[in-house]
Amino acid sequence: MATLRNFVPPVEFHPGITLSEKLKEMEMSVKEFAVRTSKPEKTIFAVIGGKSSVTSDMAVAFESVTKIPAHFWLNIQRGYDEYVARQKREEQLDLAYDWVRSFPLAKMMELGWIPQVKTKKEKVKALLSFFQVSTVKAWEDYYLNQQLKVAFRISLNQTKEPHAISAWLRQGEIQAAETEVCGFSEKALREAIPAMKSLCAGHSADFAGALQELCSKAGVRLVYTPCLPKAPINGSTRWINDVPCIQMTGRHKRNDIFWFTFFHELGHILLHGKKDIFLENIEYADKQREKEAEADAFSSRTLLPPSEENEIIRQGDFSADTIRYYADKFHVHPGIIVGRLQHRKVIPFTAHADLTERIELFN
Repeated sequence: MATLRNFVPPVEFHPGITLSEKLKEMEMSVKEFAVRTSKPEKTIFAVIGGKSSVTSDMAVAFESVTKIPAHFWLNIQRGYDEYVARQKREEQLDLAYDWVRSFPLAKMMELGWIPQVKTKKEKVKALLSFFQVSTVKAWEDYYLNQQLKVAFRISLNQTKEPHAISAWLRQGEIQAAETEVCGFSEKALREAIPAMKSLCAGHSADFAGALQELCSKAGVRLVYTPCLPKAPINGSTRWINDVPCIQMTGRHKRNDIFWFTFFHELGHILLHGKKDIFLENIEYADKQREKEAEADAFSSRTLLPPSEENEIIRQGDFSADTIRYYADKFHVHPGIIVGRLQHRKVIPFTAHADLTERIELFN
């Protein structure tokens, strides 16, 4: 049942209509009323014609002559102004449907990011509410035109699918806001890395939750967000309200790729600035590519330092048993070694699939 607070009347009337009726009741001309209220006659005609608003000053003057309280006139004007604004918004909603069609709306509804809606207008309203913006222009200013550079150092104009990517990022913001973390500490984060590597090596059933907990204690929000069609992203790093946030999809469902992506994102937090946003699988300018390479290097040496990687390659035996031996020796999951050897093109990408683990972050 709708509350009075949420009730929106289907129509509102301009206070000029009430004034016209009152003048007839008092048998008073517009000219006389203008004189009695010390207002220009043309102003009174404008109010009666609905072309001018009743101001606070007018309302007080009207009260003296009509004996109708000033707040009555102001309430009518306020209701009318809201009605006009809502009518204008309805027109804007009708024009926004082309924007809506650029989003993977069906998938977003399936995932529960927005409610199940059917009409065009409901879809527009649901998306605007999801992004917490009032207009399509506001979405463009935020995500495409860099009007809020504190939030985005890059523009999604540089991406092929800015609509889907913006939706994925926005869902991450919502998840991050629901995640409690301690104050960020770079020292605590660095000290947590060995424990994170142990999770990687052990690959327990609850590793994803345990990893979130380790991040939380160091002041990092780690959220898992499913991929959207046209937004094939592995992960993202950004600072939201001075708190670092890692957002991951686990889309390849391989443990070696998952952990490489995670430590890559962690590298961005430890190596790069708060104002940058890093999206994997996105083409960047030269300076940004340098940072991506630095994060890649951080991830590689964290998971399998060059000395260990080179020792494995030098010995020349890449059988499953040998890979398990080195995994044991270096306290790393065999899948990580497989992934590195595949990346270095030492072994085929189809080799030792049984040594990697399948990851399912979402049921």
